[in-house]
Amino acid sequence: MARQPDGRIVVGVDGSPLSHAAVRWAARLAAQTGGVLEAVAVWEFPGLYGERGLVPPALDGFEPERCAARILDEALAAALPGAAPPVRRHLKAGPPGPALSAAAEGADALVLGSRGRHAPPGAALGSVSHYCVHHAPCTVVIVKH
Repeated sequence: MARQPDGRIVVGVDGSPLSHAAVRWAARLAAQTGGVLEAVAVWEFPGLYGERGLVPPALDGFEPERCAARILDEALAAALPGAAPPVRRHLKAGPPGPALSAAAEGADALVLGSRGRHAPPGAALGSVSHYCVHHAPCTVVIVKH
């Protein structure tokens, strides 16, 4: 049985210009509905780490969770300057589509930019947005501009 919506507006943040637009859109929706704004950044170890946990010299000292936290803070500061509404910040580990869909469990809406940093030019939807449209347990709002 699906949970009843709990008033949260979840927004996926990857630092791209479209995720900044999604943050602004989600903040307006949260303000209009009296909902809580939750910003989620997802991180995962690069595939180069391999099964044995070996760290290539080029990635020695790389901390993807810390990098995701910095991207989240910078994106929120850029997208919501001045008197920003309160925002719950969350970092999730794992593949972005499944992690964002799980974070949206029970939310009123999941707001995403139509494509992130790595979508091919001209793509209408990036892989994460495409995944969430098909798998998220709530309404998904795709912001294109």
